[in-house]
Amino acid sequence: MTVLLVVATPGELAPIRGALGASSSVDAALSRQCHAGRTVDTLTTGVGMVATAVHCSRALARVHYDFALNVGVCGTFDRSIPLGAVVHVIADRIAELGAEDGDRFITIQEMRLLREDEPPFTNGALVNAAPPANFALDRLTAVRGITVNTVHGNARSIDAAVERFHPQVESMEGAAFMYACLVAGVPFAQVRAVSNVVEPRNRRNWKLAEAITRAGETALSILEHA
Repeated sequence: MTVLLVVATPGELAPIRGALGASSSVDAALSRQCHAGRTVDTLTTGVGMVATAVHCSRALARVHYDFALNVGVCGTFDRSIPLGAVVHVIADRIAELGAEDGDRFITIQEMRLLREDEPPFTNGALVNAAPPANFALDRLTAVRGITVNTVHGNARSIDAAVERFHPQVESMEGAAFMYACLVAGVPFAQVRAVSNVVEPRNRRNWKLAEAITRAGETALSILEHA
């Protein structure tokens, strides 16, 4: 089995780098190692949707992967999800893709530039309808997410995002990863650990280090059950 493990930053990979074993460099963003009898290509994309889309598309065009796994952190709109919890994002939206009409936001689908079910979208969202069968993955709570270029930190914009999309979590890369995998036809999963509540920015309340550690532990478990 050949797996593509996608992270945004080297820091998100740091807790599990040693466990993955010795690696060889494929290029500046991609390294290859063997873990639990599987070939694991680790792709570090950089932060944001553009970097993630470009690097994921390039990697998926070069190699046929049996499974692609995006691991990272996220903020949560849903206060019932505790900080440090690891979730499986099964539906994601590109929250800022659209236009402003005064105080109103119009989605790209409402603008009729994209149909609600135009591939790879389902009802305006990127949906993982058939995640790989995996014991460790199946244990995670499934959630809905949005992906943003600007992380929410303003009460008014947070309320607007919640009213518009009803998300449980947000990240800066997830939808781009899912879009690339859906287009390439590669089985995939987006897995994230909650580092903070989405609220007016207050880093003192964040548990980023704990979230990165938990995300790494979960990634290893998923790889071992792949």
